[in-house]
Amino acid sequence: MIFLPILFWCGYTDLGRGLVHVLASGVFLTGFIKDLLCLPRPLSPPLSRISMSPSVSLEYGFPSTHSTNAVSVAVYVAFQLRSINSDINPTMKTILDIISYFYATSIILGRLYCGMHGFFDVVVGAILGALLSVIQCLYGETFDDFMYRGSTMAPLLVISVILILVRIHPEPADNCPCFDDSIAFAGVIIGVEAGNWHYARTGYAWDVPVPATVPFDLATIGWPKAVARIIVGVVVIFAWREVMKPALLRYLPPVFRVVESLGLTLPRKFFVQASMYTKIPRNLKTDNVLPPISEIPSLITFLRHPRKSRSVSVGPQSEADAYEALAFHEKQRRESNSSVSRMRPFAREGVKSDIKTISSKLPEKPRITALPTPAPSQVDLHSGLTLPDVFLDDTLTPTTPPSSGNTPDRRSSEHRRELEKEERDIFLKVEKPRVRYDVEVVTKLIVYTGMYNMRIFYVVP
Repeated sequence: MIFLPILFWCGYTDLGRGLVHVLASGVFLTGFIKDLLCLPRPLSPPLSRISMSPSVSLEYGFPSTHSTNAVSVAVYVAFQLRSINSDINPTMKTILDIISYFYATSIILGRLYCGMHGFFDVVVGAILGALLSVIQCLYGETFDDFMYRGSTMAPLLVISVILILVRIHPEPADNCPCFDDSIAFAGVIIGVEAGNWHYARTGYAWDVPVPATVPFDLATIGWPKAVARIIVGVVVIFAWREVMKPALLRYLPPVFRVVESLGLTLPRKFFVQASMYTKIPRNLKTDNVLPPISEIPSLITFLRHPRKSRSVSVGPQSEADAYEALAFHEKQRRESNSSVSRMRPFAREGVKSDIKTISSKLPEKPRITALPTPAPSQVDLHSGLTLPDVFLDDTLTPTTPPSSGNTPDRRSSEHRRELEKEERDIFLKVEKPRVRYDVEVVTKLIVYTGMYNMRIFYVVP
């Protein structure tokens, strides 16, 4: 989120805008599909999941957002390296190609290795990323001409479409935080498009190579001013976030209560309405995209010791995981009962065959002779008719009336209690999602729209 604005500040407006389009649309599209289909991550156990953030495990698994973003960046960079306007020498192009392909491949294989996604998740995510980049490469220039050389209706139309997509974003079956990231990147797109449109109409912007290009010539402005531009820009971004976010979380709830009293609210599942709380706790961790300033030391520690910051977990981590685990256990029980039922006919046939074999070995009926043959003893008869233990089955056991303590109702009740206990034990292991408030949606839109409004890109001439 900091790297993308630097591209604009350094004059790479075309590259920065293209990456914002493919990355933001990738996050929003995959979040939309995740909440629509609600397909969980791979079952754990048997898999062990490796992640840096507990909140990531609360999301659904299909499709893989990381794979979508990685492939979209690789494809878009490869296209830019082969464009007509590219003046990079062939050796550097080859090096950048290798880096971009390695980046995409490592991300995809890493998601499989960490147990966060299945094969189908990453394949579909990679296809989506490639399609988004192809659309940007084919129609990006046409969209820029429509957006920045058109009338005021162009940005209003784009912003309206984005807000409609936010409104129709599917409601997930579980408390999934995918919607939060989708909202953040929707605000990014609104900020980029509105800011570029405004900046293109000022006297600061260049029209070459693309409209709304930020002027940058390192030989003219020198390294000190170039570094100062980046530092001031980063400070403005964090200052905007640190000021606007707590202010909006404080002053928006009363406005939402008035709107709610008029019956104009659009309640969303898993978000607490303003009428149900008095104030929002301070230092609420509502952002997974751009961390607050207070978390920068922990991020530096993570970069220095990444292996110490990761966590390996085995078992359900989200509500979707818990339901998947319960369904898997129930399937195993049904298959086990079915296999036992299929084995019983074979056991009966084995018993019948063994009886015939034993009967053939019994002594024949004695013939009448002058001297009577002694009758076989009871011990001999018992040893000849005893069946092997392997063939003993409840089908040959004489039917006896069930005791009062082993009735079908009693067994069914005990089975239900076992299932309820198993369900409670599984849900106790689930990562509890934080409380989310209705004002967070508007807060994220305003904060990220302001951060990516192009006015911050020329705060330093």
